[in-house]
Amino acid sequence: MKINFYVEDMLFFKYIGCATVAKTLYGQLSTMDGIELRWKGLPDNDDLVHYHTFGPFALLHRRLSRGKKILTAHSTPRINVGNLALASRINKHYPKIYRKFDHLVTISRPCHEEVTEILPEMPATYIPNGVNRNYFRKDHEKGVVFRTLHGIPDGQDVVLSVAQLTPRKGLYDFLALANQHPDKTFVWMGGFPYGALSKDWRRIRHLKRRCGENLIFPGYIEDIVSAYSAADIFLMPSFAETFGLVILEALSCGLPVIARDIPEFRDIFGDAVLYFGTRQEATDLIQDKTLLSRYQSGARPFSAGYDIRDSAQKHLELYRELLGT
Repeated sequence: MKINFYVEDMLFFKYIGCATVAKTLYGQLSTMDGIELRWKGLPDNDDLVHYHTFGPFALLHRRLSRGKKILTAHSTPRINVGNLALASRINKHYPKIYRKFDHLVTISRPCHEEVTEILPEMPATYIPNGVNRNYFRKDHEKGVVFRTLHGIPDGQDVVLSVAQLTPRKGLYDFLALANQHPDKTFVWMGGFPYGALSKDWRRIRHLKRRCGENLIFPGYIEDIVSAYSAADIFLMPSFAETFGLVILEALSCGLPVIARDIPEFRDIFGDAVLYFGTRQEATDLIQDKTLLSRYQSGARPFSAGYDIRDSAQKHLELYRELLGT
């Protein structure tokens, strides 16, 4: 069974969530029997091509490829709002793009409901994302290096978020909370993968230059585990997601998680994380060390339910089903 993985992960796009998911899944599938994998191979006689983005290069590749073509719906119209400029115009093209593929993979129940509502006739399979728990685990030495590199004092709490710098990710609430907690260091990992097309690009760049000394924007780093290992709390203020993989990574690294109370997070993470609706609720949770300690103890055990090995096995079964093997 010949499978080709394709994702547009060039330049800053290599840090977007769908690229991370694709690489993690590819790495696990490559250890399994009965499958011959290629990463972004040229169009050839593949039995199936699994796409994780649908930009111009992916769509050209799809047109030239043979065999079955499936797409994982990492991106849906709902999550473009507050994330991209001209989101309403872009969202109109989703049904047409989805129809170009033979099968869709959805990554959460809310994602599945959205996709099937847009195209009820389109075949779709729900397979949640998985995390590599061998890689995403707390590493004390890496944490010390990260803190030293960024001048974070010993004993000072670090509140971490990992996301694109856009309003949809809840950046403005993060900035406000950092201002309210000058005794803690707030770290936002991520940048502008869409450049000037990102929502509020100019405003956010201006706010970054004016932020307080307790707010750090390291941008992109290759070893994200060092940031997770340096943190004490993971804060995810996003207003909409198809999954929220960074929460799963944080849990796997043993961090207590405070997330915005949205259906996606409730559905996926249940009682494993703490939820907030207002900034005051987030503040109360950030300050509650006893509660955070209790949630920290259950963080890594919860991530075992989303092991990448299980996700890879479900994908392999789907490939076989679609190919009739």
